Amino acid sequence: MKKYIKIARPDHWVKNAFILPGIVIAFLLTDYSISVSQFVMRFICGFIATCFIASANYVINEWLDAEFDKFHPTKKYRPVVSENMKFSLVMLEYAICIVLGVGFSLLVNIPFLVVELILLFMGVVYNVKPLRTKDIVYLDVISESVNNMLRLLLGWFIVSDSLIPPSSILIGYWFAGAFLMATKRFAEYRMIGDPEKAGLYRKSFKYYTEVKLLVSSFFYAMCATFFIGVFMIKYRMQYILGMPLIFGLFCFYLAIAFKPDSAAQKPEKLYKEKSLLIYLLILVVVLIALTFIDIPMPDYWLNPTLFSV
Repeated sequence: MKKYIKIARPDHWVKNAFILPGIVIAFLLTDYSISVSQFVMRFICGFIATCFIASANYVINEWLDAEFDKFHPTKKYRPVVSENMKFSLVMLEYAICIVLGVGFSLLVNIPFLVVELILLFMGVVYNVKPLRTKDIVYLDVISESVNNMLRLLLGWFIVSDSLIPPSSILIGYWFAGAFLMATKRFAEYRMIGDPEKAGLYRKSFKYYTEVKLLVSSFFYAMCATFFIGVFMIKYRMQYILGMPLIFGLFCFYLAIAFKPDSAAQKPEKLYKEKSLLIYLLILVVVLIALTFIDIPMPDYWLNPTLFSV
């Protein structure tokens, strides 16, 4: 059963840490009435549910991509490509992941369950014909990065089930995910190093170039920082002082994509980028400080009489 467990990609569950900002934002913006024990229970169940729903999407992704992954330098060694796996068992695994994901979601609340079902549906949209958006240039990035926004919602609904997050942070988080996906493709395209072979592995690569991928990632980064900036200015002006560090984080990640065999291709391996983790820790500390320390100057900038004579 080892190969069937492997295609569920439990090593990718670390990506579900993207639900944490949703939890933090919900605590900051809502008058939550959740107890500590209730929060712990919801968080554990919610995280497990998200892992199983994500694994369901990974299972069909691996099965349906087998005919294309054989053209990838490293993915050709995936179990579905290199070993004789049974379709019936793969579908059984897919169904078990869905049942477990839905079951744990019901222990959180109904809004959380709805978002998990949307996350599951997006896996079908992304991987299954006739839609299979992963084959469509630019739409592949936009559709896959929706999952980033959905994870923010999942974190939010662990804390609150009566409100939704501000649209500015939802859109900003979505575009931040698009930046990550476009940068991942950029690193992958560079690693393959052969446009023809790249097109056999991923159909959208027939239309992409390094320049197009780099420019698109820059566009997504600008959109993400704009909407995140709108959120920060609207809900706590002090956060604007941390924006240069956020800009730097996007630049830092893009620089990683230029490395040989870049970790940007496999975000679950980013823990190996020690300098990135240190930078991220500094950013988190600064944002926490700006959350609890009132600095009068940003509010002064909003004074309508600032430039009056």
